[in-house]
This record gives sequence, structure tokens and C-alpha cells, in this order.
Amino acid sequence: MSSVAVLTQESFNEHRSGLLPEQVKAAVAGPSGAEDEDSLPTYKDAFPPLPEKPLPEGVQETGNAWTSKIKPLKSSAITQVFHVPLEERKYKDINQFGEGDQAKVCLDIMHKTGAHLELSMAKDQGLSIMVSGKHDAVMKARKEIVSRLQTQASATVAIPKEHHRFVIGKSGEKLQELELKTATKIQIPRPEDPSNLIKISGTKEGLEKAKHEILLISAEQANSYTVSSVSAPSWLHRFIIGKKGQNLAKITQQMPKVHIEFTEGEDKITLEGPTKDVQIVQVQIEAVVTDLVSRMDYTEISVDPKFHRHLIGKGGANINRIKEHHKVSVRIPPDNEKSNLIRIEGDPQGVQEAKKELLELASRMENERTKDMIIEQRFHRAIIGQKGEKVKEIRDKFPEVIINFPDPTQKSDIVQLRGPRTEVEKCTKFMQKVVAEMVENSFSVSVPIFKQFHKNIIGKGGANIKKIREETNTKIDLPAENSNSEMIVITGKKASCEAAKNRILAIQKELAYFKMEECGGVHIHFPTEGSGIDAVTIRGPVEEVEKAKKQLLSLAEDKQTKNHTVELRAKPEYHKFLIGKGGGNIRKVRDSTGARIIFPTAEDKDQELITVIGTEEAVAEAQKELEALIKSLDNIVEDFMIVDPKHHRFFVARRGQVLREIADEYGGIIVSFPRTASQSDKVTLKGAKECVEAAKKRMLELIEDLDAHVTMECVIPQKFHRSIMGPKGSRIQQITKDHNVQIKFPDREDQQADAPVQENGEANGAVKEPADPLVPKKCDVIVLSGRKERCEAAVESLKALVPVTITVEVPFELHRYIIGQKGSGIRKMMDEFEVNIQVPAHELQSDIISVTGLASHLDRAKEGLLERVKELQSEQEDRALRSFKLTITVDPKYHPKIIGRKGAIITQIRNEHEVNIQFPEKNDENQDQITITGYEQNAVAARDAIQAIVDELEEMISEDITLDSRVHARVIGARGKGIRKIMDEFKVDVRFPQSGAANPNLVTVTGRPEQVDEAIDHLLNLEEEYAPDMSSSEEFPSFGAPVTNARSSPWGPKRF
Repeated sequence: MSSVAVLTQESFNEHRSGLLPEQVKAAVAGPSGAEDEDSLPTYKDAFPPLPEKPLPEGVQETGNAWTSKIKPLKSSAITQVFHVPLEERKYKDINQFGEGDQAKVCLDIMHKTGAHLELSMAKDQGLSIMVSGKHDAVMKARKEIVSRLQTQASATVAIPKEHHRFVIGKSGEKLQELELKTATKIQIPRPEDPSNLIKISGTKEGLEKAKHEILLISAEQANSYTVSSVSAPSWLHRFIIGKKGQNLAKITQQMPKVHIEFTEGEDKITLEGPTKDVQIVQVQIEAVVTDLVSRMDYTEISVDPKFHRHLIGKGGANINRIKEHHKVSVRIPPDNEKSNLIRIEGDPQGVQEAKKELLELASRMENERTKDMIIEQRFHRAIIGQKGEKVKEIRDKFPEVIINFPDPTQKSDIVQLRGPRTEVEKCTKFMQKVVAEMVENSFSVSVPIFKQFHKNIIGKGGANIKKIREETNTKIDLPAENSNSEMIVITGKKASCEAAKNRILAIQKELAYFKMEECGGVHIHFPTEGSGIDAVTIRGPVEEVEKAKKQLLSLAEDKQTKNHTVELRAKPEYHKFLIGKGGGNIRKVRDSTGARIIFPTAEDKDQELITVIGTEEAVAEAQKELEALIKSLDNIVEDFMIVDPKHHRFFVARRGQVLREIADEYGGIIVSFPRTASQSDKVTLKGAKECVEAAKKRMLELIEDLDAHVTMECVIPQKFHRSIMGPKGSRIQQITKDHNVQIKFPDREDQQADAPVQENGEANGAVKEPADPLVPKKCDVIVLSGRKERCEAAVESLKALVPVTITVEVPFELHRYIIGQKGSGIRKMMDEFEVNIQVPAHELQSDIISVTGLASHLDRAKEGLLERVKELQSEQEDRALRSFKLTITVDPKYHPKIIGRKGAIITQIRNEHEVNIQFPEKNDENQDQITITGYEQNAVAARDAIQAIVDELEEMISEDITLDSRVHARVIGARGKGIRKIMDEFKVDVRFPQSGAANPNLVTVTGRPEQVDEAIDHLLNLEEEYAPDMSSSEEFPSFGAPVTNARSSPWGPKRF
């Protein structure tokens, strides 16, 4: 853009030179100031004013004080003219002026910015564009014109990297202002880019103006701005910064103008800001770095990434514990880095201790294994148990094993176990045993038993069925009384189910064939249920079979006569009244007639149907009684009774709950109480006559109870109220139900209410007198209402629920064992005894454990706690006995022989004597010391066993013989079978030379002297035996030739 004209005098003066007013002054004062400013065109020269129109004669210019005070209003719209020289025009087709792409671009700019554009062609073929509109719209249009109608140039300007942020300004405001002002695009490299070049693109004029502005900004900063750096190891950066930037904040608060930058991975800290401030901050940070370097250290350990999350622990529990205990910082790389290195930083001693602990954890995890068990999903819930009780027992038994069950929605049979290899194997075997028992106990068998015999199988008070269940250890389910099913289902182990089945069939047999002995003990076979076969097979002597046949036919006829059925219908709301409270009404009908009466269940479609089953006579009699009752219920009457208004609220409270219960129980009668305002005592009852009478009787009983009601107070400190109520108020609900009383707990007291406060109007600001300690607080008073004797019993029950605290003395060193892993031990005891057990804090070193709970539970809890203490003490004693150590000195050359092949010999000694045997490590000073740990007598026995082996080894000799290397392979045999046979037979050890040995014929035989001699003879015999098979051209010593070095050496037999 070569020139810009704004139709105001001020704007024109600014744009004619392309500089701001202060820059114009600087330009005039400079070397170019020799030219007079008047040589530049003035506003009037560039835009001459229009000629004034003379006023008509006789008309004077109206001017007065009022008009002279009116100030001209500034328009919100402005107009600017832009000129684009021919050489900078993008579209140079003169023949299509006002048409084509150029015109489309102008229309698009007007649409986007809301400004108005007018184009005209100058004589030099340059383009003049007049833009009108609001200031923001004109500025946006100007930028669009420059970028879209004018060819773009680009340039770069280099300024120090630390000055870039001043060009950008706060939130990029300075950069936006520069781009708008110069109609250019300015690109500043990102902070991580080391380049200091700023790229500018736009018109030639805009480029120069933008470069000038950027250089001015940089020059301003260079005079009072310093960039410095402090050497500091990168791992110390976060300690310098401090937790949540606390350390750094102390410095930046004192010197807010200094910018401090930490670059990750670089061992330096960059400081930017005023020179003096930077120097002060540099001294402070250097002092901090020197202090940290003197008292801090770091180390790195390599751990397989697959163990990282286990080192961290659930919710960071493991790593946080290590950090807090050793006062160190631990950096574990994230999964996406796939790095083995874990960095530990902090106090030198803490770093080493944390390193040791982390390596031990990693080593332990390397020994871990994960195992998938296939367990049918139907058993998962049973293994987990109610509220996870059963799986908790397994986890307590194997605390180092993590057991993961699949989500029920996945329908997976895989249960995952993870932990130390040996523990996982033990847990696997235990769970397999549990599953096997479940599979065994899930066998089920159904036994058809005549319905009339079910009550005999159950027995009086359930005695028979309970006895069978206990003695056979099975689960026995009988069908509901109103069900027509005759099947009894037995579940448990197969053998137990068969035993229970036989006992139940025996009861039926005894009842059905009470005279079977008269039939000579015939065998009767009934067809299975659902087979469709009606034939019953009877085997035995002819006469006895005939007798049995007659009895069976008689029983069948009797069963048919007793299975007579009649159906009745009654409204569902009458059913409860027909049944009566606790089944009293229907029981009378059953007892008097002998018939069975079955009412519909909630699942039945026909809710009015009542079924009567029995003999024809019994059914007819029961039908008659029931129809009479139903008919009387259909006889609707209206009656009234007098109820004192003070009792009305009892019946209608809680949305009429008492009235609803009466209606449900007595055939759906309607009870109407008068309105509260009427003060009437007349209550109306409407329904079946029998139901109305029964309801009146019940209401009178309730009123009698209400008249006998008393209100009683029970004082119990508020802090115990929650415990007395129980989970979801269950305990208080039970007391209310058991004693038929109402219990109201007080509102909770505001804790601030206890503090004495000044009241307005009190003389001299006096405070209230403290409450009388003998008068109970309102918040401690529980109110009971009901019959006096019931309230008294309820008060006793409430007081019995007040928790009591006792103390139990337990040696401090046993506390952590009582708590158990992650508190599992103490939780188990609290759940088992229903108490709260409080163990004192570790720093108190106290032996006193507090037990809080109901008085009835405390004795049992104390006894259980002391029993646990005895167990732990005996375990401690046992551990002490098992910790007996002794050492035995054995020449290191015998160690491999004592260990045996693949550790067979030493493993046998360990298992046989139940001891731990530790051989010296490679770097140990005492390489001849073997340590044995265990019970004293076991350790001594193990030592003797090792000594016996050593004694035997010391008696052995080692002799070298010359055995032709060509027969070695045949002597050794396939896979060493031949030589093993020789060594086992002669109880010796035979060593052949390795390939490339100096003497390939040298064979060493080790063992007892007499056995070594026999073995050597045998080997030489084999050599002679295999000799004919070798090539005749090969040299081979003849049999009987002296073997000079075979049996002896100048030094005698070689010994260990």
C-alpha cells in the first residue's frame, strides 16, 4: 500500500508519513529534518474544500449565543481511501475493471466486514479504493484489501529471543494491534523454537512500518532488561520450586518483575527481568542450589514396567508409604514411556533405604504368578458368600493372594489368582477343594410323597424333618400347604441325599403299608412321575401279593374319596376376614370339617376363587359354613360408635394407617371420623355386619389401650442415641414392635448452644447462669408412650442397648498382629462379637485396648480377645523355638555334593528335618559356613546328616586312568545311560575329559577305595571288549600291557 488517506485532519497528518505523531517529531529532528515540513502536501492541498455558496442579499448569517454553544457531533462512521499501485495489484486486467475476480473479492469483503467499498482507476493504472463504515469494520476491510487485492511481500527481523514476548504482549494484544496498524501478518517463533527471527508478510510499506515498530520495542527492552542463567541439576528443579511452588513464590513475591524459567532436562535455570532484580534473584537461587546439592542425592534403579503399578499399589498406597517413611521422592515413569528406570531423590540415607525396599518388592513380584481357575459361574455367589463373608475368610487365610471374580454380566467362569507362587498354589488347591465340596453338595433328588403324609414327615413342631436334615446333612424343601405338588426336593451330597430319601420313603411306607408284615414282605414298584404308566408291580408269594393288591386298591379308593374338590367365590377384601387373625377363623372350619381350604396367592389370576379339598362329606360341610360366612359379609349395614375426640388423631394419623389396617383385616369396612372442627364424638362404620361388629370390638380394645397410655421419660446421653437406634433404626423398630409402645428421640443439640452468650437487656452484659447438672438435658431425654408396664419394659430394653466400654490389657508388641493385614483381623473380631475395638496409637506404646459394645456382648468379646492373645503368644514362642540357629564348617568343595543334583539331597534333608539350610553367597567372607535354622533338635539332626555326608566324602579317593578316547562314547551310552548304570552299580563318580583337553584319554574315578578299584577294573574290561570294533589301523594297547599312569601317580591317590 503506497498511501493512506483518512478524511480527518489528524488522521491525514498521521498517515502521510506512516508514523505516529511522536515519531514524526523524531523524523523531523533527525538528518532528514533539513527538509521543511511545509514541503509535504497539506490536508487542504490533498482535499481542497468545496466553494462556498454566497448567501442571498438581505439574508444575514444567523448566529447567536444559543447556536454558538452547539458543539459538532462526531460521526461513528469514517471513510478511508487506499491506493494500490499498478505493480502491486493482484488483478491487472484493465479491460475487465469492475468485473471478474476483483469485483467478486470486493463484494465478499463488504459482506464479511459490513464496510462499503468504492473502486476507481487512476491515470497510472493504479487502483483507488474508498472504504466507508464503522471504525472496526473499516480496519477489518483494510486488512482484507491488503491481503486479497495487493501482492504480498515478506521479510524477517532478528531481535533477541527474550524480547519476543514483549512483541506479543499480554494475551497477544500487542501483536494484534501491530498487525492491524500495519496491515501485515507477523509470525513469531514458538518458545521451544531456538530461532530469533520474526517473519513479516504484507505490503512493502507495511513491512517497513512493522519492522520499525518491532525494532523500537526491542530497543526499549535492551536498555533495562537482562537475561541470565543459574546452573542447577535438572533433578533439583522441583525441590527449588517447592510443593505447589511455595519456595519459588517467596522469591517471585519479592521480585515480581523477574521471570524464572525451568526447562525440563536442562541443568540450568533462566532468569529474565530488570538487571538489578535479576542479580538479586540469581544470588538467592544459587544459595538454594548449593544447599540442596550438599544435602540431597539421587539414584536410579531398573525395574520391569509390568511391575510398576504393583510398586505404586492401590491408590498409590505402597509408593506413598515409602515416600513418607524414607522422606524421599520417587518418580515412576508413566506406561506410555515404556521405561525401566525409576528415579529416587532425597536425603542420601533415605534414598539408599528406599532403593533397597523397592528392589526387594520388585524381586518379590518377580516370584509372583497369575493363575486362572475355571469355576462355574453358578458357584461364584456361593464362594463369595453373603456380603463377601466367605471370600473374606479365604483372603484372610491367604493374605498375599489377590482373588478377582469376573463381573456377573460377563458370564465368565474364569477366577484369577495373583500372588507369590507357593501361596497361589496353596490357594488354588484350597479353592478347588471348596468347589469340589459345592459340586458334591449340589446334588438334588425329588421324592414323590402322598400329600397327606407330609405333615407326618414334618413331625410335631418340625421334629422329624429337622432330625433327618441334621443327621443326613441335607437341605429338604417341602411344597407349600396350598400347593397340589407332592414332590419333596432333597439337596446335598449324593450319598446323603439317598440316605434322606430312604428315610422319608420309609416313613411313607410305614404309614401306607402299616400291615405289610401280614403280606409276607412283598416288594412293590411304583412308576416314576410323569411316565404316563398307571401299572404298579407287586412281587412276592401269590397269597401275599393278593393281600397287598387289596390294600393298595383300598388306599387308592380312599385317596380318590378324599380328593373331592369344590370351588367357591368371594370378594378378595373378604379373604382376610375369612382367614382371621393368625388364621384363627379358617382353622376352626378346617378342624370342624376336616377339609383343606386353599385361598388364591398374589400370583393367581383369579383372586376370588377359594378351593375346598377333602372327602365329599367334609367338603360339603365346609362349603356350607363358608357360604354362610360369605353371605353374611354381603349383608351391608351401617353402624356407629362413640370415640372421645382426643383419640381421633390416633386413628387418622399417618394418613390413616390404623384405619387402613382395620379395613384390611375386617372385610374392607369403611370407618368415617367426624371433621376436627365439629368436635363430634360419633364415628360411623359401614360394611358387612360380621365385619362391622368385629371392627367395633377391635377399635374398643385400641381405645382401652389409649386410655391406659402413660408417657415416660428415659434419660440416655445423646452420644449413644445413634447406637441405640441401630442400622436404619432397626433396633428401635424391634423394641416398638415387641412392647407395642411409641418412642420419640429428641432433636440433636447444637454444639454452639453450650457456649455462654450475652443476651440483650441483661444488666452489665451478664451471662446466663450455667444449667443445673442434676437436671437432664433435653437432648438426652427419650419419650415413651404406651401402657405403663409396656413402657417400663421398653425402658429396660433401651438401657440394655447403651454401649459400655471395658479395657483389656494386651502386650503392645501383639497389637499389630491383632489388627492384622489392612485391619482384617480386628474387623473380623468386631463383626464376630458385634463390638467396637479401639487399639491405642503406635506412638502411645500403651498395652490397654478399649472394647465398646452392648453389655451382653462384652464378656464374649473380652474372652475372644484374650484367647487371640494366647494364640499369638504361643505363636511367638513357637517362632522363637523355630529361630534356633547353628552353623557347621564344611569345605566348599563338598557343597555341590551336599546339595545334590538339582538340589535333591539338600531338599530331602530340609523336608525330613523341617529346617532351613543356607549356603554362603559368592561374596561372603566365610565360604565354609553352612547355617541351619529351625527347632533345636531338628537343627542338630540336620547338622548330623550333613556331617555324615561330609565324613563319607572325606573317605573317598580320586584316581585317574587312561581310557582310549575312542571308546568313551560307547562307555557313556545313549544320553549317559551306560555310565549312569556303572556309577550306580559301583557307587562312584566317573568324569570324562572335555573336548579339547590336553589328554583326551584321561578319565577320573571318585569313590571309596575298594569301589574305585572295582569300577576301574570294569572300565578297563569294557575298553578291551570294545577294542575289536575299532579299525585295525588304529593303535591300541594290547590287553595286559602295563598302564603306567592308570592306577597310580608319583603323588599317590588323589583325595578331596
